[in-house]
Amino acid sequence: MNNISKHISYKEGVRSKTAIRLGIDNMPGPYELKCMRELAEAIFEPIREHFYHPIYVSSFFRSKDLNDKVGGSDKSQHCKGQAIDIDADVYEGMTNKEIFEFVRENLDFDQMIWEYGDDNNPDWVHISYKGPGVNRNRCLKTVVVKGKTKYKGI
Repeated sequence: MNNISKHISYKEGVRSKTAIRLGIDNMPGPYELKCMRELAEAIFEPIREHFYHPIYVSSFFRSKDLNDKVGGSDKSQHCKGQAIDIDADVYEGMTNKEIFEFVRENLDFDQMIWEYGDDNNPDWVHISYKGPGVNRNRCLKTVVVKGKTKYKGI
């Protein structure tokens, strides 16, 4: 299978230890693969080239079965290939906050979430992309209220 983009292999885009452990098929169809490639070109590659630094893809495509097993939202854009979770903190030299700020200031995106962490740096950044002219450029932050995960606008 071809790469999703210059810096994301197909294997990276569908990788899931949970899917392997549970024997879940996590292969995207043609539509999801098209969406993954569009997101990679519009979001991931500009980030990667701006910072000229490796960025870890912690989650990209999730089949509905996998999404259910990991407790993902019923509306998860990961199931459409329209969302990616990235983590720069795996490597020294840059932070997730830097990615968040770069995307907010420079790219067209649908939704971006400052996932957990603290006020100085998220644990990872969730970014979704629908396509030109339909993105909301919506920024959220994960908060835990009485043990439940909620999202607030930032």
